[in-house]
Amino acid sequence: MPGTAMASNGVVLPPEHFARPAELVAPGLIGCQLVRRLADGSLRRGVIVETEAYCQSEPGCHGHRRRTPGNETLFGEPGRFYVYVSYGIHHCVNVVTDRAEWASGVLLRAAALPGAPERIAAGPALLARAFAIGGDHDDRPAEPAHGLWLEAPPPPVAALLAREGPAAIFRTTRIGLSRGQDLPWRWYLRGSRSVSRSAPGDRRPRVDRLAPWLADGAPASTVG
Repeated sequence: MPGTAMASNGVVLPPEHFARPAELVAPGLIGCQLVRRLADGSLRRGVIVETEAYCQSEPGCHGHRRRTPGNETLFGEPGRFYVYVSYGIHHCVNVVTDRAEWASGVLLRAAALPGAPERIAAGPALLARAFAIGGDHDDRPAEPAHGLWLEAPPPPVAALLAREGPAAIFRTTRIGLSRGQDLPWRWYLRGSRSVSRSAPGDRRPRVDRLAPWLADGAPASTVG
C-alpha cells in the first residue's frame, strides 16, 4: 500500500515542541513526517510540504470570536490534533500549538506520500483522506500510543533543507479565507510538486526534489 511501512525509526516530536506560537511552529513542520497507524498495524507516512498558522488574535482563526463546542480542542493543551469539518463534508487536520486556553494551531495543508500518486494529499481535505483521518482523531494527543503523530524529517529530507537553507521554504499569504487572507502565515516546500497552490510568480518545479525518497517509500541516501 502506498505510503506504508511496518515499523518506524523516526524521532517523534514531543508535546513541548508545539508549545510555541503557531507562526513559529508552522514553518518548522515543513519536511517533518505525519504518521498514521492503520488497523493492520502498518504505518502510513508522508512528508509535510505545506502549512498555515492560525491564532486567536487574528480573524482567520476559528477561535477568534468565541469558544464553542466545535472549536474547543483548539483551546486545549498544545500537541493535540484539532480535526474539523469544512463545508460540511471535508475533514481538515491541525495540530494545536502555543498554550492552553488560547486558540492557536497549525493547519497541515499538504503532504507528499512515498509510493503514492503525485498530489494525492495536495490540499487539506486530500491530506485527511489520504491518511484516513476523521472526526474520531479530534483531540487526540500527537503520540504513537494514540495512532497519529508527527516525526522529525527523515535524514535525506533534513539534508535537503540544510543544504538549501531558507530558500527551501517559501513564505506567503494564506488561501481559502474570507478574513485574514493577507497575513503571510503560509509556508511550503518550494521543491515539492505536492503543494496545493504555489504563490503568484513562484512556479511549480518540473521535477520533485523529494523524488528519490518518494520513489520507494524508504529514505534514500540523498534528495535532489
